[in-house]
Amino acid sequence: MVAKAETSEIRLHRLAEARVAIEGVMPQIDGGRFPAKAVVAEPMAFEADIFCDGHTPLQVVFLWRPKGERRWEETPMRLIENDRWRAFAEFPENRAYEYTFMAWPDRFRGWREEIIKKHGAGQSVSLELREGETLLMRTAGESRIGSGGDRTALRAVAQELRNAHDDGDRFAVLMSDHAMVLMGRCGLREQATRYPLVLPLVVDRERAAFGAWYELMPRSQSGDPDRHGTFDDVIARLPYIHDLGFDVLYLPPIHPIGSANRKGRNNSLIAEPDDPGSPYAIGSKEGGHDALHGELGSFDDFARLVSAAREHGLDVALDFAIQCSPDHPWIREHPEWFDWRPDGSLKYAENPPKKYEDIVNVHFYGDALPSLWLSLRDVVLFWVERGVRIFRVDNPHTKPLPFWEWMIGEVTAAHPDVVFLSEAFTRPKMMKRLAKVGFQQSYSYFTWRTTKAELTEYLTELTTTECRHYMRPNFFVNTPDINPHFLQENGRPGFRIRAFLAATLAGNWGMYNGFELCEAEAMPGKEEYLNSEKYQIRAWDWDRPGHIKSDIRFLNEMRRDYPAMRQFTNLTFYNAWNEHILYYGKRTSDLSSVLLFAVTLDPRDPQGAHFEVPLWEFGLPDHATLEAVDLVTGRPFAWQGKVQHMWLDPHDRPYMAWQVLAPQVRR
Repeated sequence: MVAKAETSEIRLHRLAEARVAIEGVMPQIDGGRFPAKAVVAEPMAFEADIFCDGHTPLQVVFLWRPKGERRWEETPMRLIENDRWRAFAEFPENRAYEYTFMAWPDRFRGWREEIIKKHGAGQSVSLELREGETLLMRTAGESRIGSGGDRTALRAVAQELRNAHDDGDRFAVLMSDHAMVLMGRCGLREQATRYPLVLPLVVDRERAAFGAWYELMPRSQSGDPDRHGTFDDVIARLPYIHDLGFDVLYLPPIHPIGSANRKGRNNSLIAEPDDPGSPYAIGSKEGGHDALHGELGSFDDFARLVSAAREHGLDVALDFAIQCSPDHPWIREHPEWFDWRPDGSLKYAENPPKKYEDIVNVHFYGDALPSLWLSLRDVVLFWVERGVRIFRVDNPHTKPLPFWEWMIGEVTAAHPDVVFLSEAFTRPKMMKRLAKVGFQQSYSYFTWRTTKAELTEYLTELTTTECRHYMRPNFFVNTPDINPHFLQENGRPGFRIRAFLAATLAGNWGMYNGFELCEAEAMPGKEEYLNSEKYQIRAWDWDRPGHIKSDIRFLNEMRRDYPAMRQFTNLTFYNAWNEHILYYGKRTSDLSSVLLFAVTLDPRDPQGAHFEVPLWEFGLPDHATLEAVDLVTGRPFAWQGKVQHMWLDPHDRPYMAWQVLAPQVRR
C-alpha cells in the first residue's frame, strides 16, 4: 500500500508541475509520424498555443537539435496574439533535425509588472521589494541557465542589492533594464513544461525547394534524326541550357532498351528495324538499371557529362523507373520478382485502355521481399556514387508506400543531399502521402489548372494549408507524356502564359525540350505529342521562328536575382477586377524584396483591369505614392494611389512583372 501511495503522489507532483498548456503545434505532421521539411539557412516559422493559469507572464523557447545529438539549441518565441506564440529558426546543415517547445512562468517579470502597477498607484511596495530581492538573490546563487558572462553579471547585480541603503536604491536596481534582461536569460525555470513530443524535421539543400528543370532526350541531341545522340552531344548542349538559366538537367532513362515487343513510332505495336524503342522499356542482354545504353556512350563519357554539367551550374537528374523490358536480366536472375500468368507467360504492364507489351512490372512482396527492395536501393546508390544527386521517380504511386519510406530514408541517411521528385498524377491524398514518406518534390495538378478560380484555389491550398510543411510542388509545363490542350490550342501566347505562371508561382518549375519552340503538334484528340521522342529520334532547330527563349531566360534570371522568388509559401493573391487576369505577389518578410505579377489567362484577346497596389503592406495610406520598376523593360515609375489600371495583350506581352521599392529602399 505504501509503494502505491508513493507512486500516486509522485504522479500527482508530475502532473502539478506541468502547469503550462502547450497545444496547437505547427508544424506537426500526423502527430509527428512524418517530418516537416525546411531548407538550409532559410528561416522557418514554428508556432504553438501556449498559456497558463492566472496572469503570470511566460517565457517560451523553441528547442531544436540535429538528430542524434544531446544538446538542445534554444530560440526565444514571441507572443503573437491570443496565446499564440511564434519563433523563426534557421538550420545550418542539410540533415535530419528534431524539435519541441518549452515554457515556464516568468516570475521576475510577473513580479515587475505587479510592482509597477502598485508603485504607479502610489501604494507602498516595501514588501514587494523584499520579494523581488529574494527572487533575484536566489537566482544569482542557484541558476545554471544562461552564459557564464550573464551569470557573473547577475551576481554583480545581487551585490549591488546587498550594498543598497534603502528602498529607493533597491527599487532602482531591481527595476533596471539590465536586471530584467539578466533575469530573463538566467531565470530559474521552475514549473517548466515541455511539449510531450519530440518532432522530426528534415532540412534539405536549396535545390530541393528551388530550381528550374530542363528535360531532354539524349538520343535526340545529335542534330541528325538518322544519328543516335551521345553524352558528348548532350555536353555540347550545356551552354544553351545554362544560357536559358536552368539549374537541373533531367534525363529520362539512359539504360539499355529491350528488343522484345519493342514499340514503333507513335507507340505503334510494330517496330521497324531501325526504331530505337522506348527508353522506359529498360533492360536487355547488355544490362539493366545499372547499365548504360551503348549508343549513348561509356561510364567515362557519363562522368564527363556530370562534371561538365556541374561546371555550368547544373545538377544532373536521372529517371528512376521501376519497370523492365521482357529482356531485362532480372527476369532470368530473379523470376520471383515478377508476376506470371497461369500459362507461364509474363504479365505485361497495363493501364486500360493502354497496353505496354514492351514493359513488365515487378511486385514487392512475397519472395521479392527483401531482395528486390535491397536491389532497388542499391541501384539508386550506384548512380549516387557516379555523381547523381537528383532522381525523378516514374509513377511512384503504383509502388508500395512503405518501400518509398524505407528506400528514401536509407539513401538520404547516407547522402542527405539526394533529392527525389515524385512523378505521380493521381489522387490528392496519395500525392500528399508520397511527400510525407520522403519525396522532396512532387508533380502537381498545375498542368490542368488554367482559370483564375482554379489557380487561386489550388495555389491557396498548396501555400496555406498543412501540406505546405511537407509538399513541394514542381510546376512542369509539359512532359514527354503530357502535351496539354491549353498549349495545343493557344499557340505562342499560350506557351508564354504557362511559362510565366509556372516560373513565378512555384519554387520549382520545369519544361521538356521543345516547349521553348512552342512545339504542340498532338496525337488527334489526346494530350500526347505526335512523333514523340519516346519512340523515335528527332532533330530540333533551336532557333526556329516563334520561339520564346527570351521569355524563359528573363524568368529564370528574375528567379535567380530576387530573394522573394526563392520561396513558395510567401505567395499572396491581390485584387484585379477581371476574371481573365491573375494578379499576385511575393515578398520577403522584411520587405527588402517585393515583386508583383500580373498575367492574362486569355491567350486570344487583350484584357484590361483595375487593380489594387498593396500600399497597406508598407503601412501607407490609400493616397500614397509607391515607386516601382518594370522588370521587363527596366523602366522605373511610380503609382499614385491604391487603385491603378493594367492592359495585357497576349500577342504583345501577356504578363507584367514589377519590383516594388519599399519607402526606405531606392534603386
